[in-house]
Amino acid sequence: MLGERRRRISTRFETPPLAAYDNIRFHNLALEDVKGTDACDLVICVHALYAMPEQIQRLGDLHRLLKPGGYLYLIDLGRRMNVADWRKYLFSELRRRHGLIGALRIFWQGREVAKQNKAICEAQESGAYWMHSAAELVSAVRNAGFEVISQKTVYRGYSDLLVCRAK
Repeated sequence: MLGERRRRISTRFETPPLAAYDNIRFHNLALEDVKGTDACDLVICVHALYAMPEQIQRLGDLHRLLKPGGYLYLIDLGRRMNVADWRKYLFSELRRRHGLIGALRIFWQGREVAKQNKAICEAQESGAYWMHSAAELVSAVRNAGFEVISQKTVYRGYSDLLVCRAK
């Protein structure tokens, strides 16, 4: 039974629903291995840059992939995450929206996410993940050749959301 479930899950991820469209391509590659220059109108990078090696070079790779005037939608975790604070916030929001039983059910189903959040925090503390202020991220993005159109601190102050345009 477990093998069947794994097959269903892997099949689901091997054929994304958007794969039916001719103008959308999926790549399972390290960012630096993606071929192409001036190839994309939009690149979305959500909570990934901080975990990549050589983040400044990866920003250059993101810029290389975009057509001039193309957009980068970037959310990056830059500050040390307080897992207890995050869990408390999530539970209170879930309880407000779904009631106590619904919140408990969702929390139970999401226990793997909680483990991942704890692992992220431990990696931050060990220095394995890139830590930055909002100003440091903006500076790095600008130095990589982007114009910052919009900047916002999100996820209870732990992350930054930037909308950028490639120069």
